[in-house]
Amino acid sequence: MYLHLGNDIIVNTEDIIGIFDMDNATLSRHTRKYLNLSEKNKEVINVSYELPKTFIVCKNKKEKRKKIYISQISSSTLLKRMRYIENLI
Repeated sequence: MYLHLGNDIIVNTEDIIGIFDMDNATLSRHTRKYLNLSEKNKEVINVSYELPKTFIVCKNKKEKRKKIYISQISSSTLLKRMRYIENLI
């Protein structure tokens, strides 16, 4: 199944490694360093240029390269969408 991240961007739920709240996760210097390094490696995709609330780490098994999506949708809303999708299956 697929999860809508905003602005016509969808990802396969099987590719999602984690969904992280931007405010809480970026308190750690390790997370900030990880995001900065990922941005330098051109692995970060901004879904929206509004205030970011969440980042989603994905890895496609075929591409073998991770992508990090920055979304304006809160992690709790994305979690609700994931649960809804799981109930459909």
